Amino acid sequence: MVAEQSRLRRASMRLAVLRDDTGDDKLAAGFLLAATALALLWANIGDSYATFWHTPVSVQIGDYGITLDVKHWVNDALMTLFFFVVGLEVKRELAIGELTDRSRAAVPLVAAAAGLALPALVFLLLNPTGEEARAWGVVVSTDTAFVLGALALVGPKNAARLRVFVLTLAVADDIGALTIIAVFYTEDLSFGFLMLGGLGLLVIMQLRRLEVWRGVAYFVVAAATWVAFFESGVHPTLVGVLIALILPVYAPRRSEVEQAGALARAFRQSPSSDHARAAQLGVLRAVSMNDRLLRFYQPYTAYLVVPIFALANAGVELSGQTLRQAISSPLTWGVVLGLVVGKFVGITGATWLMRRLQPASVPPGLPFAHVAGGAALAGIGFTISLFIVDLAIESPLLANEARVGVLFAAILATLSGWAIFRISDWRTPPTEPAGTHLLRPVDPARDHIRGPVDAPLTLVEYGDFECPFCSKATGSLREVFEHFGPSLRYVFRHLPKEQEHPSARYAAEASEAAGAQGRFWEMHDLLFRHSDALGEDDIYRYAEALGLDLDRFEKDLRTDEYGLRVDDDVLDARTSEIGMTPTFYLGGPGQDPMRHTGPFDAASLIAGLERNR
Repeated sequence: MVAEQSRLRRASMRLAVLRDDTGDDKLAAGFLLAATALALLWANIGDSYATFWHTPVSVQIGDYGITLDVKHWVNDALMTLFFFVVGLEVKRELAIGELTDRSRAAVPLVAAAAGLALPALVFLLLNPTGEEARAWGVVVSTDTAFVLGALALVGPKNAARLRVFVLTLAVADDIGALTIIAVFYTEDLSFGFLMLGGLGLLVIMQLRRLEVWRGVAYFVVAAATWVAFFESGVHPTLVGVLIALILPVYAPRRSEVEQAGALARAFRQSPSSDHARAAQLGVLRAVSMNDRLLRFYQPYTAYLVVPIFALANAGVELSGQTLRQAISSPLTWGVVLGLVVGKFVGITGATWLMRRLQPASVPPGLPFAHVAGGAALAGIGFTISLFIVDLAIESPLLANEARVGVLFAAILATLSGWAIFRISDWRTPPTEPAGTHLLRPVDPARDHIRGPVDAPLTLVEYGDFECPFCSKATGSLREVFEHFGPSLRYVFRHLPKEQEHPSARYAAEASEAAGAQGRFWEMHDLLFRHSDALGEDDIYRYAEALGLDLDRFEKDLRTDEYGLRVDDDVLDARTSEIGMTPTFYLGGPGQDPMRHTGPFDAASLIAGLERNR
């Protein structure tokens, strides 16, 4: 049971791009949009909006107290949880996600850097001096929730690769935006309180080392650290980011999973509160704190914290005078052009340059038109943009002009993205079903190839080690090889169907880890021969039978390097609309392999290859 939980946890620690999350994206964006609409409606009906959000609220402990209005309790305290979740996501991607692989992350990172710098430059060209110039940070950030929701609504049908690109871009964007807030929007620094805040972070690190699992201890120390940063002059929401970066993230260690299993068996044999507590702590220790906290808090931030923030900050009185001032305001247009034009030009320009310099840096299935549409949607700044408006601008009139710019930019960016995607569909309508041709060409440096690398005939399979039909097809392939001999090369790519086959993902990663020791095909054959026994212990037994270095094997599985390799195959399959396993592609001399339709018995595959010959 615990081993099974381990596999599920490992799968959940991926960048959430391989699941079909469009429903969640739309729901989160819907909550945010509804809160924004309510804020605008409320702000334009009477004076209760301003009265409510500017109501002072005090928290007093003894002689010490903090008094803020309701809006700033939301912006300074409640948003700490939002930035905590952002920090958890950043730490995870840096440790085990997309940003660990330089080749995969190069294009989104460069595009994110250009998408931070160019909008700020555009803004400062229109607002070079005065209080307005301080608001340049308003245009640097992309609202991940809104962008993903917009992508789910107006994006192309096969957008798996684009979603990966946008998510990786957003994480890099978050790193830049958080750095800008920390460096450029901190003033009147008090080093005494800052040192106390640093001490609080050290206490949290020590609690982690001592393996303290009680959330109350962390909450008390985190609250004290927040107060210290609040008094220091550093924006207290950054406490959430710093704490998140301290917390560990890792794939479950096999030794800890086995220990958790032993504790669970002890509880089953002797049910008691002590054994129950020990089993619970054992399972918790096997899963990184980052993963547990991210899964727990992410829904709260998406469906509660961010909508409340929008309700408190998006309320702009849209009177004729306000709109006239905004239309003629360099501040408003600096925000609009920075987000809509600066983001679009920066991201598309950087991606185009990277494609020219390193053509292989952009994966197949991500056409430039999709990048351009995603870059247009990246002009939706919203959450952090409104957050920085509150930090950078003191004048209520100027703040309203900036907020109008943020809202108008979000509308224009969404319409621009929609238009680019629709024009792309119109200019390049599909002439054949998606996935008719093999999306990613066979690459001897990347693919697992059985048979001569330069053989004239090519057979590519997208398979699942737990799929009984794939196991049956493996027997057919032996007859195909006997028929064609050295004229055939066979390529295996991964498509684990995790919902139907819970062990398939782990088996795919294990085959890649075996491949790192030069034994991919031996592990491939073993896994298909025992497709009904792919538990973690089973796979380690197969690795031992093959004579693999088990310490290296376990380390490779935990680093997730080979999980990303499996992800690439899955993304290719999803973009090609491959929904079943096995799926075969057949190709002849000088031909792009094409999808095989019909039976996959030996006679059918041989006949198909003969036609290609």
